[in-house]
This record gives sequence, C-alpha cells and structure tokens, in this order.
Amino acid sequence: MSLNSKSNVFQLDKGLNITPLSTNYDNINNTFRLTGRSSANIQSLATSKNLRSDVFIQTASIAKSVQAGSSINIQYNYANKGNGIAGFGSTKFYLSKDTNLSKDDIYLGNDFNSNLANGYYRTESTNLTIGKNTAPGQYYIIFKADGNNNIVESNETNNNFTRAITVTSAPKADLIIFDVSAPKTTTPGSTIQFTYKYANKGTATAGYSFTNFYLSKDSKLDSSDTYLGYDYNTSLANGYYQLENSSISLSKTLASGNYYILFKADTYDFVSESNENNNTFAFQITVNNKSSGNNGKYQTDIGYGLVNAAAAVAKGIGKNAFANINNLGGNNWGADLVKAPEVWAQGYTGKGITVAVIDTGVDTKHVDLSANIWKNTKEIAGNGIDDDGNGYIDDVNGWNFVNNNNNISDVQGHGTHVAGTIAAVKNNIGVTGIAYNAKIMPVKVLGDDGYGTYSGIAKGIRYAVNNGANVINLSLGGDSGNLELQQAIEYANSKGVFVVMASGNEGYSQPGYPAYYAKKWGIAVGSVNYNNDLSYFSNRAGVDPLAYVTAPGENIYSTTPGNSYGYKSGTSMATPHVAGVVALMLSANPNLTPAQVRSILTSTATA
Repeated sequence: MSLNSKSNVFQLDKGLNITPLSTNYDNINNTFRLTGRSSANIQSLATSKNLRSDVFIQTASIAKSVQAGSSINIQYNYANKGNGIAGFGSTKFYLSKDTNLSKDDIYLGNDFNSNLANGYYRTESTNLTIGKNTAPGQYYIIFKADGNNNIVESNETNNNFTRAITVTSAPKADLIIFDVSAPKTTTPGSTIQFTYKYANKGTATAGYSFTNFYLSKDSKLDSSDTYLGYDYNTSLANGYYQLENSSISLSKTLASGNYYILFKADTYDFVSESNENNNTFAFQITVNNKSSGNNGKYQTDIGYGLVNAAAAVAKGIGKNAFANINNLGGNNWGADLVKAPEVWAQGYTGKGITVAVIDTGVDTKHVDLSANIWKNTKEIAGNGIDDDGNGYIDDVNGWNFVNNNNNISDVQGHGTHVAGTIAAVKNNIGVTGIAYNAKIMPVKVLGDDGYGTYSGIAKGIRYAVNNGANVINLSLGGDSGNLELQQAIEYANSKGVFVVMASGNEGYSQPGYPAYYAKKWGIAVGSVNYNNDLSYFSNRAGVDPLAYVTAPGENIYSTTPGNSYGYKSGTSMATPHVAGVVALMLSANPNLTPAQVRSILTSTATA
C-alpha cells in the first residue's frame, strides 16, 4: 500500500490481486475500504499498537487423487480476518494420514505469502510433489498458514486447513527373462552361446540394468552358485521386450552332472520394480566330462588356447619342448602358467630385444624398470635439437603423442603395469617380467585419463617401428576399425615388427579393434584366470578364425608409478605376457619373421 496525501487514505499497490472480504467502493478516492470504516479510521487503526492480523486458509482447490511420484497443483485463498495488516509469511503443506498435524506427517513444501491488509484475501497457487515411495491410500493435505510463525496473530489456533486426497501407486517397471535358447548338453571348459528375451511387463519404462549369469546345482540363486558373467541391458519401455545374445564359459574342472544356468535380471536393483521377486529364470543343462583340449584346432572362445613360451621358443630354434621346472609361485603365477621359467633355464631372457609399450606412458625411474628402459643413443638429452633427425626433439627414452613432447611419464599407471609384466628386472623384489632382460620403449598415446585417438596410436606405432622396436604391445582398444591404424599395423608387419593386441574386455563373441586385425597381422590375446579358465570379461576369439591365444589377465601383480606395485585385471594384462613370450622367441632366434612368430604361437598354444 501507499499513502495518498491528498485524500488521506491508503491505496492498493498496483498489480496485487487482493480482494476484500466485504467492501464498499469509494468513487471519489478510487479505493476499496472496509464496510463501516472511513479512510481516516483505516489510517488510525494501522498505527495502533493493539492491532493484530489473523491469517487463515479460506478455501482450496486440489485434485482428488494423485500418483505417487507426481506433482499436483493447489489453488487456495489466503485470508486475513484480523484488524491489523499481516506481514510476509509462508504457507506450509504436509501429507498426513489424518486431519491433525503431527511430527509424523510428511513435509511437502511451502508457498511464500506477501503482505495482506486486514479484511482481504488473495488467491494463491503452487505445485507440490508426492514422494515416489508414498504408499497408496487415503491421505490429507494439511495447509498451515504462517507456517514459520512470522506473524503475530490474534488467533494462532486457526491456521490449519485440510483437504482429503487419494494417493495411488506410482507406475513401475517389472523385468523378467523368458524364452532362453541354448544347448542343453555341453562339456567342461566349453563356451555356451545363447539368446534370451528381456521383457518389461510393468507400467513404466525400465532404465539400464545388468543381467547376471550363474551356474547352480538347483534352480534357486544363493551364495554358493558360481558367477559366470553379465549382460548390459539398455532402457526398455513398458510392454516391450528385446532379444539379447551372450555367452558364458564353463570351468575345465567342472564335474559331470545336471546344472542350471540362472539368469538374474536387474541384478544390482538399478530399476524400481512393482515385483522384485520374479527376476530369476533357470535354464537346465547337462555337463558331460569329456576332454576339452583343442588338439591344435581353433575354438570360437579360446582361439588356439593358452600361450606356451617353452614350446614356442623351442620350436623357434628347432628343438623339442623344454623340460618343466618348478614353479616360482606367489605373484609370479602368470609366468609359471605360460612356462616362462622353462625358457629362462635355457638362457633366453629377452636380451637384445626392444618392446614398445604404446600406452599411457611408463614410470622410467621405477626401481624394477629403470635398468630396462630403452635409450635413443643417437639423441643428446636436453639440448633442444633433433640430433638423430627422426623428427622428434630430445626423444631420449620415447615420445608423447598426446602432448607432442618427450614427457613419457605415466600418471594413470596402466602403461607402467604393462611394462612390468613384459620386462621388470629379475632382482628378487616386486615382480619378474616374462622377458626380464628386454628393453621397454615408452610411447605415450593415451592421456592421463586413459583415452587417446586413432591417429595418435597410429603415429606411435610408426615411431616404434622406425626407432628400432622388435615387438609392439597394444593393450588398448575400441569398438570400430580405423584405416590409419590398420595401415600402421600393416606397416609394422612389413618391417618385421610383431604386434600383440588386447582382444578387449566387453565379453563380446569376437575381439574389438585393433585386435580384430589379427585376421592378417600380429596376434590377439584373450584373458584367463589362475585356473586357465577364460575370464568372463574377455572378448572371445569369434566364429571367423584369426590368430588368437590366451594368457593370464586376472589379478596380475606388476609395477605401478612411484616404485609401487599393484593388481590389475583385463586383456590389457594378458597381452604383455604374450609380448614377453615373443621377446623370448626373438632373443633365441632374431631371424624369425612376423608370419613365423604368428604360426609358432598358435600351433604351440595349449587348451
């Protein structure tokens, strides 16, 4: 309001939607005033110390029912029947099971109320959201005028106003598995390809989730069942299903008998469902204990099988397989599984061979790696000159294709871990590399976040080839091919440099890229665990034959930045085992061509 000095009356501020409870219209002063009171009376009342307002909710309009999790609009009349002006305040709203406001009621929100003259009301509007976990049933919306008790009122007991409302169930998804198609009979160590239908029979869209697979002796899922892998499920509208396909691998030591493959939809409860008890589907299979050896043949899951350093090196120099020796044990179990110690015993340790680690960089000062870091002897460190004319200034130990400089340090840790598996020094501390006398050429193509570009990787490959690498380790991958990258791998092969590539960690039925190029060049590597079972995450070899072998890739202990050590899993960890084996082969016979290395690795691998 504002004071009109000429007429000595209060006038309403423009724009306020205020209506008096009972008024006369004064044509002379163009104002609303209370019946029976003159303008002078209003002014004197406003300045009286004994005047008090009395705010209350006069009436309200709301929907009769609402779904849990949705919003409703509320319109109500906020009135002041006291004899003083009500200052600003707020109306609070609660959801209650009865008409009495208590501490158990659910607070829904508040609405700001500006000043209101005595005898007037204002129509207010606001939106409230009913919690998605509210149980269906009958409730009351309680309006509490002056919810914060900011206004001194003549009556503090008439602020509450109620309206009944029915809350109905929020729409929810309901995920089920049905129509599984898979072989009903199989053997230990085999990979089972299957399809299934993933459906949503609920009333709401289901967000992304995971279906896990388990092997069980009965049809009920419990802690004793064996985890076999998972499948990622995208968002699915209610009333729809999608056909999924996946695969699982059984342990080679699995006993004969009847089993169930259990499919558990929404394993991690990402999706709110109307029925959380119907997610599991059981499919019965029979396992017959027959030999799962590949007998030198290609298999769609493990390719040609586990790489065998002893057999590969022996064949590379025209000798019979080397005799077995005692395992190293402990954290060197990966070297034991690929039979590297049998090769060391013959005096072949990777000496004279350089392996390029095309990755996130390498901690060249690590106590277990520093002695085996490649040095560009034609380059003078720190003089700012490209001494050897290779196009890279001061590339004494390698090059960084992410930032285009000679900083090859490893912040992420991936490349250092890979390097340790290949060529960590044999010094009775930490870990011993598969080719512990080989040299590591650090080529940084992945940033500190682990990501890089096809172009950067391709340039890194060409740098390694042109600067003397004998073997290239690519513990990296993507879902699609790239011509520039393909041509770089082909270039390496043409220059006699062997490329070892990780198959990928998506659990796909075939390798990702660049490993898929093992159809023509180099070799793809899948991951196995301590028991030589194919890792659930490892991309398989695929239906179309390509050069694919397996190596240890689960819980691999190796070097990490800062003179530390740690465990990592992935086909990234399996690949350097094979790169190390190739380094052993070339240290025993430097004249082996990439085609010969490829043939020897696949023909000597074991199931």
